[in-house]
Amino acid sequence: MISKQPIKPYLSIPIADCGEPLIPIPPELFVLENPPPYLQLGADYGDENPYCLREGVLSALLEARNHLNLAIVGWKLKIFDAYRPVDVQQYMVDYTFREIIEQRGISTEDSEDIWQEVYKIWAVPSNNPKTPPPHSTGAAVDLTLVDSHNEEIDMGGQIDELSDRSEPDYYRDRPDQQEYQIRREILLDIMTKAGFRRHPGEWWHFSLGDQMWTWQYNLEIPSQTSIARYGRVRI
Repeated sequence: MISKQPIKPYLSIPIADCGEPLIPIPPELFVLENPPPYLQLGADYGDENPYCLREGVLSALLEARNHLNLAIVGWKLKIFDAYRPVDVQQYMVDYTFREIIEQRGISTEDSEDIWQEVYKIWAVPSNNPKTPPPHSTGAAVDLTLVDSHNEEIDMGGQIDELSDRSEPDYYRDRPDQQEYQIRREILLDIMTKAGFRRHPGEWWHFSLGDQMWTWQYNLEIPSQTSIARYGRVRI
């Protein structure tokens, strides 16, 4: 499938990978989506474990867990997705494109607008080590909140949802739906305290030390020019 791929600003950030290994996320400390969601849709991970993060990122995630424990007793973090090989990224980009085409009954010959929708949520599955998809670095995680019964908290939208509801502050100016904004801000608060930064367009996506994180850091602190410390895990 051919598409006009967007050039995202964070991809200009240089990378000097620190060499940290991928570490499995402890299933006893977090709720893991089981089986992994993209595996359910047919993606082939081979021998790779999607529930892994770089060592330093996992340490920060454990810190975020502690912040949540202090904020709301009984609530937990549910991990939807973490490490994602580029081949899985490609599979999900193509899967989402086909799904939209089929749902809307339109021709693939007139699909550029559909590709733009796809790339609003999905990073380009680049094989260039200078422009890795965030999840292929092991430094990004998609997650939500669950209650003491491991039931998902309603965040006012689903992970990977192709709609405006995915925007982090979609509910900010909707007084009758402030519970969703409050819950999203709880997630943002605990993750930010642990050092993560949130994807500008996705309430569920957080990263630390990758290109997107570094791009946001440099915008917030323009007096410093940092480089990313996590690149693509498998070259």
